Amino acid sequence: MPEAIALAIMDDLFKMMSGSMGNLPSLVVMAVPFVVGLVLGYVVKRILKVGLILVAIALVAAYFGFVNLGNITAEAQDMVKTYGPVAMSYLSIFFGIVPLSAGLVIGFLIGFVFS
Repeated sequence: MPEAIALAIMDDLFKMMSGSMGNLPSLVVMAVPFVVGLVLGYVVKRILKVGLILVAIALVAAYFGFVNLGNITAEAQDMVKTYGPVAMSYLSIFFGIVPLSAGLVIGFLIGFVFS
């Protein structure tokens, strides 16, 4: 009897997976977050590399007296005040459109590690 219930559950799952959502095959619906995660992981890794290089250059320039970090922090605060709310609104729209699914997380990790 428990085997029959397990088989019925598996049959229902396969029927749901072989269906379509919004006239798109379920494979396409599942692949989109994965591909978006790959792209995000790749882009975030590149941004972090460039950011670390820029921070290292800024620290070396400040050490040798070429740059005054007081001016840079004031400019950075102005940019955050100006563009911060806009960036946060775009991030909230993006994460509203792309749900955090396992495919997105796996794609992000693969894109981050193997880029």
